[in-house]
Amino acid sequence: MKEQIQFNLRYWLVAVLLFSGLQYLMALQQRTVEIPYSEFEQYLQEGRLESVAVSERFVEGTLKEPLASGQNLVRANRIEPELSAHLQQYGVRYSGRIESTLLRDLLSWLLPLLLFFGVWFFLMRRLGNGMGGGMMQIGKSRARIYMETDSKVSFADVAGVDEAKDELREIVEFLRDPQTYGRLGGRMPKGVLLVGPPGTGKTLLAKAVAGEARVPFFSISGSEFVELFVGVGAARVRDLFEQARSKAPAIIFIDELDALGRARGIGPMGGGHDEKEQTLNQLLAELDGFDTSSGLVLLGATNRPEILDPALLRAGRFDRQVLVDRPDKLGRLQILTLHLKKARLAADVDAQAIAALTPGFTGADLANLVNEATLLATRRQAEAVAMGDFNAAIERIVAGLEKRNRLLNPRERETVAYHEMGHALVAMALPGVDPVHKVSIIPRGLGALGYTIQRPTEDRFLMSREELENKMAVLLGGRAAEWLVFGQLSTGAADDLAKVSDIARAMVTRYGMSERLGPVVLERERQRFLDSEAMYGLTRAHDYGEATADAIDEEVRRLVEESFQRSLTLLEARRELLKRCASELLEHETLDAAQLQALLQSV
Repeated sequence: MKEQIQFNLRYWLVAVLLFSGLQYLMALQQRTVEIPYSEFEQYLQEGRLESVAVSERFVEGTLKEPLASGQNLVRANRIEPELSAHLQQYGVRYSGRIESTLLRDLLSWLLPLLLFFGVWFFLMRRLGNGMGGGMMQIGKSRARIYMETDSKVSFADVAGVDEAKDELREIVEFLRDPQTYGRLGGRMPKGVLLVGPPGTGKTLLAKAVAGEARVPFFSISGSEFVELFVGVGAARVRDLFEQARSKAPAIIFIDELDALGRARGIGPMGGGHDEKEQTLNQLLAELDGFDTSSGLVLLGATNRPEILDPALLRAGRFDRQVLVDRPDKLGRLQILTLHLKKARLAADVDAQAIAALTPGFTGADLANLVNEATLLATRRQAEAVAMGDFNAAIERIVAGLEKRNRLLNPRERETVAYHEMGHALVAMALPGVDPVHKVSIIPRGLGALGYTIQRPTEDRFLMSREELENKMAVLLGGRAAEWLVFGQLSTGAADDLAKVSDIARAMVTRYGMSERLGPVVLERERQRFLDSEAMYGLTRAHDYGEATADAIDEEVRRLVEESFQRSLTLLEARRELLKRCASELLEHETLDAAQLQALLQSV
C-alpha cells in the first residue's frame, strides 16, 4: 500500500510539472515585442496597426503584417490618460483589456511549493538510504542474510586455527540435529565469542560454521546498530532476533562486537540513557530471552575483549570464548598451502621456507603476501611466481617499499653500511641467535636507511636471560660499529635503542632478572581486560617508591651499557672482517646469507 501511494505521488508531481511547462511554452509563443511609445505612435500614424488593446498599464497592437522576426504583436507602456480620444483621429479599432495574472499568480506559489517538495523528497531519499531504506525502515535490521545455498565457505577453507575449529564443530553438530545433541539434558552456549588479533580469521570462521551447518546466516557489524536517533539501535536488535527466530535454526553473527558492547557507565561521561547503552541493554535482554533448543546461536567477534561489558560475558550470554590467535609455523604452512593453490608457482618455491620467514603473520597477512608475490612476478612478466618474488614481498611488507630515489651522500651511505654489518656480524658471532637472512643498504619505508633480516629457525615462546642479552647485543651492534670505525655516533640507532631499553626494563621490572632488585615483579604486563582506569588513562605510573625507581633506572642503564660493550668487543676482534663486509655491501647494496657465509670463510 505504501509503495502504491509513493508511485501515485510521483505521477502527480510529473503531471503538474508537465502542465506548468506547457503553459510556459504557450506563453513564450505568444510573447510580444516591447517598443517605445513613440514608435507605437509612429505605427499608428503609418497605419500599420490592425487593432489596439488597451489595459491599465500598457497598450498592445496587432500588426497588419508581421515583423521580420515573426511576431505580430507590439506593446508599449501607456502614457496618455485620454488615449481613446487620441486614437479616434486615426480610425483604428480600439478596446479595453483586463490583464490576466492567473498564470503568473499560479506559478508564483506553485513553483516554490514544487521546489520545496522536491528538496524534501531528495533529502528523505538520501536519509532513507543512509538508514537502510526509507524513514519507515529506520528500525529494521540491516543484517545481510545468507541462506543455506549462499554460504560457500566450509572448514576446509579455514587453516591454521585447528583448536578454534574443534570448538565450533560442536555448534555445527547442534544446529544440524539439536534434539539428538541435547538428549542427555545439556544445552549449547547461547553465545560464542571469537577473540583474537585482527586478520586471524574470526569472520571467516563464523561463515564456515554457517556453511557447514547449512543454515541461514545473519551477518551484521556492531556499528550498524547505532544511528542518529535514540531507540533505533534497540529496535534493530529486536528486529534482527525476530527475523532469526522466524528462520531458525540460524546463526546471528555480530562482527566488531566492541562497537556495540562497550562497558557501560565508565568514565566521567558515563550514564545509562545514551543510544549505545540502550542498544546494549536490548541485546542483553534478547540473549536472556531466546531458547537454544530452537536452534538459534549467536556468534560475536572482537579484537578488544578488554572493553566489553561484563554482563555480556557472564554465563548464559556469551558464555564461551574461543581464542583465534596468530598461527604458529605449522598453521602458517597450512594457510600458505591454501593460498598457493591459486597461484602459478615456479619449481623453487618452498612453502616451509616461506612459513619460517613469516613469524607473527596472520592469515590475512599471508594472503596479502601471496598476492604481493604474484603481482611482483606479473610486473616482471614472468611465467610463474618464484621464491625470489616471495622474499621481495616479505621485505616489502616488513621493511616497506624500496626508496631508490632517496639518494644518500657517500658518508651517510658508508655509515649505514657499517651499521648494518655491525648487526649482522654480532648476530653471526653469538650462539642461539636467529640466523641472518639478508643485509641491505637500500632505503625502505618512511625512515629505514638500511635493514638486516634475521630468519628464526622455529617459533619461540620462552626466552632465557642469555638469549635476551644476546638480542640486546645484536641490536646495539650497529651503534658499536659506528663508534668503532668513525669514533662518533649517529641518529641511525634510535629505533635500536628504544627496543634495547624496552628489553632491559622488562628484564628488571617484569622478569626478575636483576640481582640488585631480586625476583620481584615491579610492573605487570598491562592486560587492560575490563579495566576502566586503564581505558581512560587513569592508572598510576608505578606502584613503588622513588628509591626503587632510581634503582630500576640504574639497572636498565647498566644492562644496556654492558650489552654495548659486549658488541664493541666482538666487533673489535673482527675489525678487518667488518671493513671487508662493509665494502662488499657498499658495492652490491644487498648481501644474502650465502654471500655472508662466503665472506666469513674467506677470512
